[in-house]
Amino acid sequence: MISVLFAVLTALSNGSASVLQRRAALNVPSSDAMRLSLLGHLLRQPVWLGGIGLVIVAAVCQAVALATGPIAVVQPIFVIELPATLLLAGFVMRAGVPRPVWFGVAAVTLGLALGMASAAPVGGTEEVRGAAWIPALVATGVFEAVLLAAALSTRRNARAALLGLAAACGYALTAALMKDAMSRLESHGAVGLLTAWQLYATAAAGVGALFLLQNALQAGSLVAVQPMLTLGDALISITYGVTLFGEHVRGGWWLLPQLIGVALIAVGCVILARSPLASGGQEPAPRVK
Repeated sequence: MISVLFAVLTALSNGSASVLQRRAALNVPSSDAMRLSLLGHLLRQPVWLGGIGLVIVAAVCQAVALATGPIAVVQPIFVIELPATLLLAGFVMRAGVPRPVWFGVAAVTLGLALGMASAAPVGGTEEVRGAAWIPALVATGVFEAVLLAAALSTRRNARAALLGLAAACGYALTAALMKDAMSRLESHGAVGLLTAWQLYATAAAGVGALFLLQNALQAGSLVAVQPMLTLGDALISITYGVTLFGEHVRGGWWLLPQLIGVALIAVGCVILARSPLASGGQEPAPRVK
């Protein structure tokens, strides 16, 4: 229950951060795409700094969730981040919640429930054993390189979607590294944590994923980014959980309801990302040329 609670808190913080970062990214010149100057523009925007504050809160909550539960259970819960945030924004700002948002919330919720119930992730170890990280990091590096090469050859929403998936892979890797690092804290104390390479790799992977996400949000619409970010993070995290931590999910005919759950989540994310609540107003602000 502790891992589920902190996973929900992480989702709330991350969802709010995505919306704030998207609003900030709209004001960044397109000429700064894939450059460090992009972060310079963002650092001067309070709304972006607010989003980063929520990212830090989410990181702390995620560390607690991963330290107390399997990665294949914790990470998929994060798909609720967008619906939960939009509902909260609608009530707090007294803007009302449009009917399509409720449909999107229902689709994501049902998809998550169906996917988790049919996959039933269980078991696994608290830390990665042996040299299992080596092939995992190589495969991740190749996958990221392919996505970045494809993104640089496209524009607008296609680029945003590819960069969103690359960011999702980065966040999933961050979660796996964080879980492995936290296991050192439990078994070897603070010294074991501070001397573990996984701790510093977590920071590096997290910064890289954040950079990719800012470029994804700057390149295209939230509709293009959010489904790839949400589903990519969940599915790649489950892959890490199975391959690195020995967690188990159901196969065989159980794959059918799992795929239906994924489809429902994807449809729900698209519906929710199109909502005015996701852009913070009735129409998104024009991007600076």
